[in-house]
Amino acid sequence: MTPPENSVQTDCQPEQLTVEQALTQILNSIESVDQIETIALSQALGRIVATHVRAPIQVPGHDNSAMDGYALSSSDRELASTQGLMLAGRSMAGHPFSGTVQTGQCVRIMTGAVMPTDADTVVMQEQITLKGDRVLFPADFGTGTNVRAAGEDLQIDQPIFTAGHLLQAVDIGLLASLGLTKIEVYRKIRTAFFSTGDELVAGGDPLQPGQIYDSNRQTLAALLQLPYTEPLDLGLIPDEPEILRTTFIQARDQADVIITSGGVSVGEADFVKEVFSELGEINFWRIAIKPGRPLAFGSVGQAWFFGLPGNPVSSYVTFDLFARPALAKLAGAKPTRRLRLQAQLTHAISKRPGRKEYQRGIFNQATDGELAVSTTGNQSSGVLSSISQANCYITLTAESDGHAAGEWVTIEPFRVSLF
Repeated sequence: MTPPENSVQTDCQPEQLTVEQALTQILNSIESVDQIETIALSQALGRIVATHVRAPIQVPGHDNSAMDGYALSSSDRELASTQGLMLAGRSMAGHPFSGTVQTGQCVRIMTGAVMPTDADTVVMQEQITLKGDRVLFPADFGTGTNVRAAGEDLQIDQPIFTAGHLLQAVDIGLLASLGLTKIEVYRKIRTAFFSTGDELVAGGDPLQPGQIYDSNRQTLAALLQLPYTEPLDLGLIPDEPEILRTTFIQARDQADVIITSGGVSVGEADFVKEVFSELGEINFWRIAIKPGRPLAFGSVGQAWFFGLPGNPVSSYVTFDLFARPALAKLAGAKPTRRLRLQAQLTHAISKRPGRKEYQRGIFNQATDGELAVSTTGNQSSGVLSSISQANCYITLTAESDGHAAGEWVTIEPFRVSLF
């Protein structure tokens, strides 16, 4: 059939899903776990909040000074700037001034110390002058300056986190500021994974002709070191249907998610999809994406299944784009949209229309403040160094036939150096 005039001839077959369709289908299929456990704050980094958290107290619990200085009542402004005020005492952090500030008085105060009764302003110590037994203040200080109000951070019963929030380091400190020592989180997701292929050899063993070292399983093991997952490494499995069947049954009975690499294409020895289909159901297995077209998604028993491609880059990219957000949703996290930015190409890049491509790139900020990006070179799905060196994907639409140097493209950062 001849394409209509001005149309783009693609290699996207009807049975292929777009990236967006595949991800939507995956996330719409998966429901979050509902089992909850209570853990110590010290163990909560990276875990996912299971119940709404509200503040049991206000923070700060009292009006306090934002800096070292002298506390006074602004109604004494004229006296303070002409004759000076008498020092009535001190308010230190943890040791508040117990009296009341009278007319004509001030209190020496340290950062974080409780504001004395009837004082409403703090003037920093660098702005005052000591004149005998009096403290002389500038005439232009503002009323209420340098005072942190009680509850200005958190009010009693104020919502802090809702269910689905992924706890970061600063969140742990926020919870600790409320006096909390424990929090309810969703349980970890049990994730079984294994590699398949007779050509694969474990690291440390000698290579025979035609063999390669198994990198995918080690990559998956590292990718699954997430605070909300519990990885189960089932090893390196040969291309033998009976062994595969036994391994799938073991994984089904032990895990919430099964992730494999290799064996989901159409080769004569690609048994993973075939064996899995005997035990469970494959929802789809072809996506209009490069790298990574043969991605299988399905379920068996109570476990979800991701059959990743065998090529190392394809395995990494499809895990990152599809399995990672699925794991997060299953673990109870709220879905988030990947960060997308515009960057200017430093060189031309080529592409064949038909599939959405995720070329591996390196972006940086140019001297004019704009983002510039280049590829990492060879974009073959077997060149693992192409993604090891990268800090972003250069995402090219299915219709794109490449871009010239200087054109603007969409990038998705996934690693930004902070040091």
